[in-house]
Amino acid sequence: MRSYVQQGLDEGATLVTGGLESGQDTGYYLPATVFSQVTPEMTIAREEIFGPVLSIMPYDDEEDAVRIANGTEYGLAAGVWSGDPDRAMRVARRLRAGQVEVNGGAFNPGAPFGGYKQSGIGREAGRFGLEEFLETKAIQR
Repeated sequence: MRSYVQQGLDEGATLVTGGLESGQDTGYYLPATVFSQVTPEMTIAREEIFGPVLSIMPYDDEEDAVRIANGTEYGLAAGVWSGDPDRAMRVARRLRAGQVEVNGGAFNPGAPFGGYKQSGIGREAGRFGLEEFLETKAIQR
C-alpha cells in the first residue's frame, strides 16, 4: 500500500491526510489516507488498493461519474450516495461492480459476493455461490 501512496504523489495527486508516516514503531500500518486532485488516469484511481486510501475525483454530471467509475479494469465494489434514492438506484444499476452500496447500505454477508472484470469471475455465498458447484446442461430438440 505504501507504494500506491508514493505513486499517487509521484503522479501528481495531492495528499490531504494520512500518507506514508504511520507513527507506529512496529508492524505494518497505514493511516487513513485521502488524496485530492486525482484524475481517472492515475494508478490510485485505476487499481484496487485494498487499504484505507480514498481518491477524490470531480465529475461533471451523472454520465461522467458513471464513465469514470466504469473506466477501470476492476469492479469488486462501489458506492453511490444521493439525496434522491431513485437516482442512486439508477446509477447503482449502471455500475460494473459486483456489489454496490447505496447511501451507506449495510454489508449483507448472505448476498452473493464477487467482482466484475479483473476483480474475479463467479460468486461466493447465496444461491449464485451454490450454482458454481452445479453442472448445467442445455438440451435442444
